[in-house]
Amino acid sequence: MKEIKYWYEDLPPGRIFTYPERQVTAEEIIDFAAEFDPQPFHLSEEAGRASILGGLAASGWHTCAITMREFCDTMLLSSSSEGAPGIDLVEWRKPVLAGDRLSGRMEVLEARELRSRPGIGLVRFRHEITNQRGETVMIMEHPAMFRMREAS
Repeated sequence: MKEIKYWYEDLPPGRIFTYPERQVTAEEIIDFAAEFDPQPFHLSEEAGRASILGGLAASGWHTCAITMREFCDTMLLSSSSEGAPGIDLVEWRKPVLAGDRLSGRMEVLEARELRSRPGIGLVRFRHEITNQRGETVMIMEHPAMFRMREAS
């Protein structure tokens, strides 16, 4: 188990984390789609070009999974996370095409102690994922629960 670097108290509103650039390959788009979202434009360059997406496009759920991986690697696996009650908002703004390079940022929007669970705080995040052209491809907002260093 990793050392805890981020507790509830380390996540004040306004704190920003950045995600490194990651290239999305045709192979991973097809592999993910074959398993979880087998629509033609996620499985074939030809079908993707014939669609409004303009090429072999990652599933929006694949983009969410990539974001989750970046969230984990950037801070979540080094935190006092106790899970999350859900996702409040996901917007897929532009298609993610094979060869795109994604990066992004995550901002803490708000944080509050939970009265119903002493020693736990609820932190609300906003993830903004962009492609190599600086275009926003996805926005996601959600709360997550974190243990406090010391219960109030």
